[in-house]
Amino acid sequence: MSGTRLELDEATSLAPSAELNPLAHRLGAVTDSTPGRPGPGEPATGLAPGLALVAASAAVASAAGALLPALSPLVAAVAIGAVLTNVGLVPDSARPGLQFAAKRLLRAGVVLLGLHLAVGEVLALGGPGLLVVAAVVTATFFGTQSLGRMMGVSPSMSLLVATGFSICGASAIAAVEGVADADDEEVAFSIGLVTLCGSLAIVVLPLLAGPLGLAGDEFGMFVGASVHDVAQVVATASSHGPAAVDAAVLVKLTRVVLLAPMVAGVTLARRRSTVRARHGSGRDAATAAATPPVLPLFVVGFLVAIVVRSTGVLGDGTLELLGIVEKLLLTAALVGLGTGVHLAKLRRLGPRPLLLGLVSWILVAGTAYLGVLLVGT
Repeated sequence: MSGTRLELDEATSLAPSAELNPLAHRLGAVTDSTPGRPGPGEPATGLAPGLALVAASAAVASAAGALLPALSPLVAAVAIGAVLTNVGLVPDSARPGLQFAAKRLLRAGVVLLGLHLAVGEVLALGGPGLLVVAAVVTATFFGTQSLGRMMGVSPSMSLLVATGFSICGASAIAAVEGVADADDEEVAFSIGLVTLCGSLAIVVLPLLAGPLGLAGDEFGMFVGASVHDVAQVVATASSHGPAAVDAAVLVKLTRVVLLAPMVAGVTLARRRSTVRARHGSGRDAATAAATPPVLPLFVVGFLVAIVVRSTGVLGDGTLELLGIVEKLLLTAALVGLGTGVHLAKLRRLGPRPLLLGLVSWILVAGTAYLGVLLVGT
């Protein structure tokens, strides 16, 4: 009897303690209870129902995007996921696979996003162009968060909107979601906002080109610095010819490069906040274990992908194939994210985030216009 009691005590002392690592689940630590990852003795097929649902929904979203060029497959994916969960069509057995898609597949897609970029292409923009991109991203990112505080929008929502409008729309929002501590409803709303404004830009910005005195390369630079999604950038700039499209895409992809330092900065700020909140509580060891790395692993992968693209070892066919895989991964991930959206919570967000998104759009466009004027002079 005493031997049995001793064995139980030893087993208990060796078991992971929730008190020692309170944020392990949130940060995606690998534990036996991690959603979407089978523990010892559990069959790997636990992910199959959810991944099957994700695959079917992502196929529908991709087809919708192909049939309706104005509709982003990423937005369609979020909408499909939200509809499925709100009409009760998501079984409990699918939840592990959906959570796996929303986290793991998302990060894999962000890594492949780096293959769009080459260091030489970015440097070809020149010093003045790089300064304009940096100024637009910085002003929009910090300005939107300041406006969000003034308007009473939650810090997590303000961060998502700021990231989406300053960097690359839905992909950037999805990348920073893991460190933003945001609800699924806030993520979905932010993606909807940035897509709405990007779609409006396709119509509005070409109409403003004449009154603003922009044409050719200047208009392309303005579009690349102020519009969020690559497809929307191409659609907006195409009204002014191939030269405008080339300039717009180059500036847009240069903005994407800043995704890595932005995620690192947000993560570092959260680390410091966590340490300050727990300082003096007697849980310094737990704090050190719980805080995330300054540069998340998927962001390191994103930077490695940029380096690989820059070496030229990948042929055009390979890059095209990996680009398709990247889009499919992000679409699948946002289906999983969409299944966490509940309409009742979405309605409670109110009109303030919508107003913040519109103001942020004006801010990024205004800053981009001023930057183009300064470079032109």
